[in-house]
This record gives sequence, C-alpha cells and structure tokens, in this order.
Amino acid sequence: MAALKLGSFPPTALGGVTVTKKCERLSGGVKVVGDGGIDNGFPSFLPKEVEKIKDPFARNLARRIQRLPVQIRCSESSIMSSCVPPLVQSDANPVVLLHCFDSSCLEWRRAYPLLEDSGLEAWALDVLGWGFSDLGRLPPCNVASKRYHLYQLWKSYIKRPVVLVGPSLGAAVAIDFAVNYPEAVEKLVLINPSVYAEGTGNLAKLPKIVAYAGVSLLKTFPLRFYANLLAFNGIPLSKSLDWTNVGRLHCHMPWWKDVTVNFMVSGGYNVVSQIKQVKQKTLIIYGENDKIVTNHLAMRLLFELPKGKYATSTT
Repeated sequence: MAALKLGSFPPTALGGVTVTKKCERLSGGVKVVGDGGIDNGFPSFLPKEVEKIKDPFARNLARRIQRLPVQIRCSESSIMSSCVPPLVQSDANPVVLLHCFDSSCLEWRRAYPLLEDSGLEAWALDVLGWGFSDLGRLPPCNVASKRYHLYQLWKSYIKRPVVLVGPSLGAAVAIDFAVNYPEAVEKLVLINPSVYAEGTGNLAKLPKIVAYAGVSLLKTFPLRFYANLLAFNGIPLSKSLDWTNVGRLHCHMPWWKDVTVNFMVSGGYNVVSQIKQVKQKTLIIYGENDKIVTNHLAMRLLFELPKGKYATSTT
C-alpha cells in the first residue's frame, strides 16, 4: 500500500458520513437496471470480451454497471449512459468518480468497494464518448457535449454538490466542469492531473483517414499493454495482461472509433486558462515516481489553484 505524505489538507477531505442507509431507489425516485437485460451475470450491453477478464474486482464492478437515460441538446431522445450508481445514500455529499482519457468506470474496480465500505455514496461515471453508453446515433463528443452530458446526469440523478474526483485527463474534465457548473461541485480531488496539454494539438488537423488509422493503433493490445506497464509497477505478467484487457474493454463498443475520432478532431481539453477560476477546495494527489504525468506539473497546478492542497505517494 502506498504511503501518503499529507500537505495541509485535512484527512477528512472527502467528507465524513454521519448517517448511512440502504436504499432501494436512486435519488430522484428512479431505479434502473441495465437495459437489454443481463447475460451470465453481466449486463448484455457489455462487449462479450468481458467474459475473458479474470480480475474479480473488475468482474464484480462490471456486473453493477447500469445505463441511465440522460437528455442532451443534440438528441431528441435520451442517451442511455453507463455508470455504477450507489447502493447507499448518505448525509454527506456524494463522491463522483471520473476516469482517465479513453477509459471507463472500471478504473475504479479496487477503490469503489472501499468507498462503499466507508459508507460513502459513490458514483463511478463514464464520460460521454468513452465507457459503455449507447452511442449508436453518434452524438458530438467534444468538450462542450461531454460537459453538458455530465451536468444533465448530475441534475437528473445526483442533485447535490459533489466531491468530484478526476485522474489524469479526468482532472481536466473535472476542472472544466467545476468552473462551468460550480453549483454542482463542492470539492475537487485531482489524481496525477494532466491539465496542461493544449487539447489534442496537431492531431485535430489530421485528415480523417489518418485519424482513424491512429485511433485503430490506440486500440491495439501492445500499446495498451505498454501503457499498463507504465501505470503499474512490479505486478505479475499474468495480472498485467488481464488488466490490459480490462483497460481496453470499452474499445470493443461498436461506436468507439467514431466517437474517439470525433473527440480528436474537435480539439480536446484545454483548461489552462480555467485553472485560476476554480473556487472549490482542491486536493491534488500525485506519485513522486509517476512515469506518465510528471510530478512537476502537479506542483505547478498546486501553486496555480487558489485553494489547492496536496498528498504524494512514495511508490
């Protein structure tokens, strides 16, 4: 277990829970099961490759993924949006978990049960364009659409200010959301934040045929496996292979290439100018030896955020 060096942010950064109760329906009076039924314990909308995954935490969380109807501007009907809703409601404000670039809610397979065991009301969400939503009609998946989709999901089902957690590019998603919808966010937790990239850069100018070729490479097992080796240090080969399958499971969704190219050519996230506009207290967690996002950028973010505090992992 990684040891944490805490800055001046209090240990109760995520907020304490005073009362916890089991609930049969979500806030807003809605109880939704995965549309399309359940196949062998997994929601039938998940790719069949989910059966090959061995990690028990990933399998358990995958069985809990649901699709909730979320209305967005560009669609006359709702988008069935994938997420893991909570089994409990608490007096404390909910914790909402985003994910990294081109990933899914399964990133939280290990942490999510711990949050629940602590009595927290936790939501693990799939950002529009990634994860396991039903995007067969291919809505725009630019930053504005992702932001508004997240707001509509919050407005329809969560309805209270949240502790918004964003790892890597998810930190940029969190900052963009917190600045544009401050009423929805009580605090931010940013993990190894990747917030200084100026969007997708020159990738936005690629001809579509080249963009599709690049996206096809992004899906390949060797590239995902390499990324997995960078993210996790010292794990057995068999586990690394299995976790690679977890990390690329959403790539098997039929719309994945189209929405990924759509995001790429749209320009992506560029939140540098928004950082100083963040009003919420923000906890930054970063790894001193992180091989993907340098800790120097995390420290830069700490000093630029008006209310930033930090914690570092020594592993």
